[in-house]
Order: sequence, then C-alpha cells, then structure tokens
Amino acid sequence: MKKRLTFILAKFGNFLLTLYQKRFLIFEMAKRDVMTSLAGSMLGFFWTFINPSINIAVLWFVFGVLFRSPAVGGAPYIVYMTAGMAVWNTFSEIINNSTNVFVGNAHLVKKVMFPLSILPVVKVAASLVTHGVFLLLLIMLILTHKMPVSLFWFQALYYFFAMCVLALGIGWITSSVNVFSRDTVQVVNVALQLGFWATPIVWDPKALPHKVMFLLRFNPMFYVVQGYRASFFSSEPFWAHWKMMLYFWGEAFVIFALGAFFYTKLKPHFADVL
Repeated sequence: MKKRLTFILAKFGNFLLTLYQKRFLIFEMAKRDVMTSLAGSMLGFFWTFINPSINIAVLWFVFGVLFRSPAVGGAPYIVYMTAGMAVWNTFSEIINNSTNVFVGNAHLVKKVMFPLSILPVVKVAASLVTHGVFLLLLIMLILTHKMPVSLFWFQALYYFFAMCVLALGIGWITSSVNVFSRDTVQVVNVALQLGFWATPIVWDPKALPHKVMFLLRFNPMFYVVQGYRASFFSSEPFWAHWKMMLYFWGEAFVIFALGAFFYTKLKPHFADVL
C-alpha cells in the first residue's frame, strides 16, 4: 500500500512538473482552441458574450418570470441562478471538450514525445474565456441589484480550482475510454444533462426533503456551486462547511486517481486504435 501511494504521488509530481515545463505550449494551444471555435464567424468574440447571456435570459424567464421563483439566500433569483451557471457551464464545457480530445488530436497521439496528459488541461485553460464572461455578467447583476462588494469574491478562485481538479479527473476517464468506445460522447452528454438538474443551479436545495438533500450532497458539484454562492453573496468562508469540503475532496481525489489510472493503462494502446 505504501509503495502504491508513493508511486501515485510520484506520478502526480511528474504531472505537475510537466504542466510547469509545458505552460507556454498549454497557453498557445488553448488560445488556438478559442480562436478555432470562433473562426468563420461574423460576430467572432461577441458570441462568447451572446451565448451565456441568452442561456441566463432563457432560464431566468422560465423559472424567474413564468414560475415566479422568489429570492433565494438573500439574493435575487437571477443572481442566485447565474452564480450556479457560471461554474456549472464551465465544468460542462471542460468535460464535453475533454471527452473528444484524444480522438480529435490523433496526429499528436502518434507522436511519441508529445505529453498527451496536457491535452485535457488545454481544455481547462480554454474554458477560462467563457468562465470569465459568466463572472463578468454575474458581477454586473450583483452591482445592478446593489448587492455589496466583498473580498469573499476572491474565494471563488478556490472553488474554481476544486472544480478543475474534479473536471480534469473526469476528463481523463472519458477521453481515454472514448478512444475505444465512441458512444462515450453521447453518454457524457446525457450524464451532464442529468447532472444539471441534480445540482442546485435553478432550484433551492432548502426546499427539498432532508433525505433527498442528504443524497444530493454526494454530488461533488453541489459543493462547488454552493461555494460560488457563498463567495459572491453569502460571505461565508470555505471552512464553514468543513464536512462538505471533506466529502468533496475525498470524491475528487478518488476521481482524479481513477482518471490517472485509466489514462496510464490505456495510453499505450491509443495509437493502435487511432
């Protein structure tokens, strides 16, 4: 067991070293990813603002106007909802884009010296643009509703990091399996749709029975989404919910370790399949 743990820690250390050594390559590939997604579009970069704005407007109209959802946790419903969407949409984007990352870069897979483990990280870096737009919209809504500005906003960086660790672990699993089974993309899409409704993004968790709430707390994104709200308008320190923090990091560590395991075991066979 001790040898196994030492091996895992050594692998993790090597991965962090690779990230540092390839940081400029990751930045350039992420920039190319963003530019490619906007290529051929008349409105170009404006779509990064238009799409999040439409998503927020549609969900707010359905739940905030038609269903007349009240303020939640001392925040207007649209602010409450946008805080959840800001981190969920980024998580969803990372998972979706990571799942096809090895199949979509088959030419790099066949290069022996290329560090394939950074490809999902490139998707994490590329998602920063969309996340930045969501945060800008969230801050604008907070200021529009005359809610207080707080230093707790910077705490969101911790929750964003937590989300990235979780997403990277899942991305390694789905991208590795997708090389051998292309149905993985469809399974991931369905899972993310279910995950959206199983995470308190458009609904208030306090309205649910205690037994249901207990089960939903095992959803790791529950912790991250609620953490974003605690940072932006509840002004709660991240250690206030230390039990949920332990649950989350326990799950995140297991998923990250599984992701590394899947990637390490399946990587030698990628070139043969692709």
